[in-house]
Amino acid sequence: MVAVSAPSTPFRASAASRAALLGVALYALYALSRLEVSWPRFLTGLDQGARLLGKMFPPDLRKGDILFSGMVESLQIAVLASLLGILISLPLGLLGARNLMPAGVSWTARGVVALCRSLHPVIVAILFVKAVGFGALAGVLALTVGSIGFIGKLFAEAIEEISPKQVEAVRATGASFANVVLFGVLPQVLSRFVGFATYQLDSNLRNSTMVGIVGAGGIGGALFAAFQRFDYGFVFTILATIVALILCAELLTQQVKKVFHV
Repeated sequence: MVAVSAPSTPFRASAASRAALLGVALYALYALSRLEVSWPRFLTGLDQGARLLGKMFPPDLRKGDILFSGMVESLQIAVLASLLGILISLPLGLLGARNLMPAGVSWTARGVVALCRSLHPVIVAILFVKAVGFGALAGVLALTVGSIGFIGKLFAEAIEEISPKQVEAVRATGASFANVVLFGVLPQVLSRFVGFATYQLDSNLRNSTMVGIVGAGGIGGALFAAFQRFDYGFVFTILATIVALILCAELLTQQVKKVFHV
């Protein structure tokens, strides 16, 4: 008779991975103790949050002009920043792909992308507010920098994962580098590019409401002012409108993905 060995346990963690998980758990407990996070404090926060929600009803619908102008400006900031970010990220992602570019070029491009990704959009917005003044321009520039940091990295990684056979076949015809990119690279990554771009637009819609808090245009300024006036009814109206806008954007991006089979 042939001895049948017992089946090994699937996905069995190695000693190193278990030690790493234990280390992460211990550090999380240490961080909780250092940050003064406690269950009573959490319960107190729930009670205060419930009272805050109670103050938001009924919603204030009397400031429709402020709400409409702020939301339109936030939408414009998000669309412009996404468009500029995508246009700049395409060449940066191509230059950052290590399977197409020399090491010096790819690392330089990746350094620029990493620099754009290093700071939160609110911090970048503060810098641009100081540079160009209050208003939508600072918001557009701040979100453009953030878009480059996110999309540029994903574009470069997507290009590095393509099959080299199609690229070599196009090169074998004596095509120029531009034609190699157009016919050998782009067809393999177009659907992923569309997915990245639609996600970034969705992200910029959220961030455009946030950078306004520091004076970079959009509905965030009106939201911050409503909080300062304790006008919680109008705060709820703004928040509900932002949620509705994000949901509409999600439905739109889903339709775009279907067109490109993403």
